[in-house]
Amino acid sequence: MTTQRRGIHLDQSELLCKKGCGFYGNTGWQGLCSKCWREENQREKQKQIQEDWALAERLQREEEEAYSRHQKAQTQPTITPFSKFEERKTKEKSSKVNTVTKFFTPSTKTPPKKDTPFDAHSSPSPSSSTSRHSSVGSDYATREFIDFLKPLKSGREIFKQCRAFTESMVYKRDMGADELSECVQDFYQNLSDRLHTQFKGSSDHVESVMDEVEKYMMTRLYKDVFCPETTDDERKDLAIQKRIRALHWVTIEMLCVPVDEEIAEVSDSVVKAITDVIEMDSKCVPKEKLACITRCSKHIFNAIKISKKEAASADDFLPTLIYIVLKANPPRLQSNIQYITRFSNPSRLMTGEDGYYFTNLCCAVAFIEKLDGQSLNLSSEEFDLYMSGQASPHWPQSSGASSCSPGSAALNQVHKRLDVLTGLGERQERVMEKARQLESDLIDWTDEVEQKVQSVLESFPAETQNPTATTASGTTSAASSAIDSDNVENEHLPPPLLPQVFAG
Repeated sequence: MTTQRRGIHLDQSELLCKKGCGFYGNTGWQGLCSKCWREENQREKQKQIQEDWALAERLQREEEEAYSRHQKAQTQPTITPFSKFEERKTKEKSSKVNTVTKFFTPSTKTPPKKDTPFDAHSSPSPSSSTSRHSSVGSDYATREFIDFLKPLKSGREIFKQCRAFTESMVYKRDMGADELSECVQDFYQNLSDRLHTQFKGSSDHVESVMDEVEKYMMTRLYKDVFCPETTDDERKDLAIQKRIRALHWVTIEMLCVPVDEEIAEVSDSVVKAITDVIEMDSKCVPKEKLACITRCSKHIFNAIKISKKEAASADDFLPTLIYIVLKANPPRLQSNIQYITRFSNPSRLMTGEDGYYFTNLCCAVAFIEKLDGQSLNLSSEEFDLYMSGQASPHWPQSSGASSCSPGSAALNQVHKRLDVLTGLGERQERVMEKARQLESDLIDWTDEVEQKVQSVLESFPAETQNPTATTASGTTSAASSAIDSDNVENEHLPPPLLPQVFAG
């Protein structure tokens, strides 16, 4: 009975916001869209503020009670009533709220002269520290932004607000990434609301202005907000890069990718997709990074369409995207994803093809981080061996006409020789094992022989010889050894007869 490959499947409903608003969710926002995520954060902050106020009120009340108990006999100093304490807190809260809104209030001090040209008034002052340290790219983005705003009636005011905000962000480098993201997103939201009011609901016009605002601001802030030191983005980059490098052995067949790279046009689309996802790191603006992801995804759909000769489905797209990411191993992948999540125009991530493809990329990265043997239809033992580099999977050979090509023949020959080398290695290991066993047996045999010889020597000890007798005259005579040496009477016998020769 044959087992069917499970493959990779992702329900499209999993890409949407968990709140059911219909927008695309994001793993960085716990599966919520940017709108629901901001609302959730606002609720959490309001709850925290209420808890802080309740705590402050309780502490103030306890302090007043303790003070009144211990100072009854003395003249009590004037205690600031809680109403004044509340008033002071209200002022502090209102000052924080006005921090963002003040950027949108036209300045009444020293208004620009009517004859001052837009370029001269809007260009950055050469004496400002931000302008002194700005790169060529940011200067070019500034000129483009000014040229775009010239036809607009409120272009001068929009530029002033954007420039003031970017300059204020320079002093917030020590803030956390989430706080920086919140500042930028608040600015986007307030400016978008004002533009919608000004352009009377012309969404396309508002989106075009917001795109240019994002391009100008993020080009200038890129070095300060991309992979900041207050985050662990760099550690995540190294972890995912190491993970992808360890998965270099994963094949198209394991992921059930419906792509035939033997077709020249398909191979070209795969190379372009890899190039686009790598190029994402060279861009500074979130919109441009998303454009790289979109181009990569379209090349993937084109490769699937040519291979299957039919329109690609979502179930085909995600495994192929995972394969492309594994082949490309894009630099600073997690940092780029976090940068887009934090500082992109939220409406772009919630809807449209950019949001759809970006959400799929986040799902692909999450899948790679949790990839196991079951996902690739492998046993856990095989997966561990492949991950450790102790073994490599058996590469299936191509079938049909493609197997007759020179490249396939050479590849098959390489695989055969690898199999031969593997067999020789196993045989060598067996020979070495036998040699070690023989050496051990020889040592045991030598010890056994020595033990037997020693046992025989102990069983039959050597007889000791009688000491020589010393005569009275000082000469020693050795006792004769004969058959009848024990017969004492033999010593008195006459000497034996000697043979005589008779002449006859």
